[in-house]
Amino acid sequence: MNARNRLIILVGLLLAGVLAALISPFASSAPDGLERVAANLHFDQQAKETPAWRWALFPDYLAPGLANEPVATGVAGLLGVVAVFAGAYGLSWVLRRRRAGTPDDA
Repeated sequence: MNARNRLIILVGLLLAGVLAALISPFASSAPDGLERVAANLHFDQQAKETPAWRWALFPDYLAPGLANEPVATGVAGLLGVVAVFAGAYGLSWVLRRRRAGTPDDA
């Protein structure tokens, strides 16, 4: 990867991280689409107390252990950006290595 591509990736990652950390605390507290439909159709009371995925890293989009809700939301957003970037980078690394190991058919 050349220096220009690295710079573009770094700037994009920094921009996404800053936006996630600073803008996510201002997200609407209104129910999302699925919760809204459940309330409109009156089956939201049937929801189970145990969450669908009880080991969620950021339940309700809040980083655990932080008392200040806007800060907890910003940290969760920032960590989410880092996790998605790490996953995409790891997948691209594996695919590049896999591609490099296969002979060319052309």
